[in-house]
Amino acid sequence: MKSPDSFNPQDVSSPLERKEAKISPCQHGNPSAGACFGTDNSVPEIRIPDSARLSFELMEPEVNPVHRQHLWELDQDPEVMRYVTGGKISTMEFIDTVMLPRIACYRNPQRGWGIWQVSLTDSGEFVGWILVRPWGFFSDAPEFHRLELGWRFKRSCWGLGIATEAAQAVVAELIKQPDVTELCAIAEEENLASTRIMTKLGMVFVRKDLVTDPLFEAELVIYAREL
Repeated sequence: MKSPDSFNPQDVSSPLERKEAKISPCQHGNPSAGACFGTDNSVPEIRIPDSARLSFELMEPEVNPVHRQHLWELDQDPEVMRYVTGGKISTMEFIDTVMLPRIACYRNPQRGWGIWQVSLTDSGEFVGWILVRPWGFFSDAPEFHRLELGWRFKRSCWGLGIATEAAQAVVAELIKQPDVTELCAIAEEENLASTRIMTKLGMVFVRKDLVTDPLFEAELVIYAREL
């Protein structure tokens, strides 16, 4: 699953056209995450209940060193990064200077936005993450009623239904919000494993289009599910 938060602007070997990365804490011009989201602290935080095999935690890698380490650890497998950076692994510098500020900007516990850490319930082992944020969040016109989903998991979990189980658990809580009207996801057309997860979430192919972000620009397939 393609997620702009792990595109490395230094990766000239990737097939994707990169833009120069000039990352501020919030690309829509507001450095305050709470102001970006309209966070209401009187609203309870969304919790994702354990699924059959998995547990969930909203990551705060800029303040939690374990979360920071997990983000870096996952990106050290070139196969995991195949459809993200063309196989180039992320450096800790990239995690700290690019990923962490972006994640902090769109994280909103009351709305379930952010990076959800996924762990095996029986052992506590970190196995991957699910991304949730408004569609076009880093554009001039983010769509807060449409939520983009993304995912990334260790190779040891591939083919076991772990990513689908995790995404379904997160979706089950997101769709309880009445202002959420659509779920979306993007991927390279060749990433069939990812598009299969999209269909299992009830999404359908919408179109292939040019998707832009402060970190990349690429022709990707877009899937969506209206609620």
